[in-house]
Amino acid sequence: MAVPTQATTTVSGMTKAELVQRAASLVPALRDRAVQTEQLRRIPEETLAAFRESGLLQAGNPTRYGGYPGVDYDATFDILMELAKGCGSSAWCYAVWTVHNWMIGFFPAQAQEEYYASGPHTLCSSSYDARKGTAEPVPGGYRLTGHWDFSSGCDAATWFMAGATTPDGPRFFLMPMAECEIIDAWFVSGLAGTGSKDVTATDVFVPEHRLLNAEAAATTDMSAWEMHRQPSYRVPMRVTLGWELAAPIIGLGEAAIEDFAERIRGTTGRARSAEGVQMQLRLAEAAAEVHSARLLHRFTVQEFMAKGERGETFSTLERARYIRDKAFLVKLCVQAVNRLFDVSGGRALHTSQHIQRIHRDTHALSHRDGFILDFAGEAWGREMLGV
Repeated sequence: MAVPTQATTTVSGMTKAELVQRAASLVPALRDRAVQTEQLRRIPEETLAAFRESGLLQAGNPTRYGGYPGVDYDATFDILMELAKGCGSSAWCYAVWTVHNWMIGFFPAQAQEEYYASGPHTLCSSSYDARKGTAEPVPGGYRLTGHWDFSSGCDAATWFMAGATTPDGPRFFLMPMAECEIIDAWFVSGLAGTGSKDVTATDVFVPEHRLLNAEAAATTDMSAWEMHRQPSYRVPMRVTLGWELAAPIIGLGEAAIEDFAERIRGTTGRARSAEGVQMQLRLAEAAAEVHSARLLHRFTVQEFMAKGERGETFSTLERARYIRDKAFLVKLCVQAVNRLFDVSGGRALHTSQHIQRIHRDTHALSHRDGFILDFAGEAWGREMLGV
């Protein structure tokens, strides 16, 4: 498949509010293309072009590589909540691409220069599971071999970030996508348009400067902060990661509320109508759940960004709470979407209906290991109880 070309110009001087407004303006077109996106099983070129031309793809970049002065990486979370109202798959891929562009800022300077040599709209997909790759030390770097799955947005990416084991522990490896092979194994019920296919690498040489120790990023290694001086690079990478993927489910939940209300507004004469108390109560409770999820997301992000700006450390209990709360806000949104979809009737099953796609995408998103509360809550419980 041909790789989309870079935009020849960049957008500069954007504020967070302007970026969020631009994201909201894309929602109708994303919704109109949602069926096509699912059928293609990847993000359409029209959507990629809209992300580039609107300047949204630059929101996660370090400032020196096309990011916006005064706008840090956390702005992408509010952008994501808007985009997801139109298309869950498109929002998910936007999350993946922008978090990678931010993560590049933690790599050695030479890797950053190589990555952004083609411009600020460079795209990277990933698969972090270090168990899926092995790295053999060789002079100047490593020889990497592996087979990774769930690499969202890989069709449009020109770089690939893979997890693999080394004698020194797990590392992230950055390599050109041209040196890898994409295997189409993405046939799923939800988030179908993310194109989260398999990627393989066979004996690919990765130079030392394109390796990253994620555990050390912004903990024992403060080089990203020293280079970029943006608060997000003062927060441990492991604290920040995952909040970008939790953000779209809030937008999906808000879209479900809007769609449900639109479907029954003005209807009369039946229990399942605007006059039905059951419908009113379901809508109210679902809205409260999604609103609570948004507030929890916003509070936590503001908290860790402020701590990073002040140069404070993060306790083990705080880290565990962040993991717990990511999963809990996902659970709130799943409950809200289920609550509305369960009484939406047979017509909601048609593939032309937005709410059935929201329902499928919400459940697909919630299946990510880090968003399952039974697992994500354990670390906090153990720490709190002194186990």
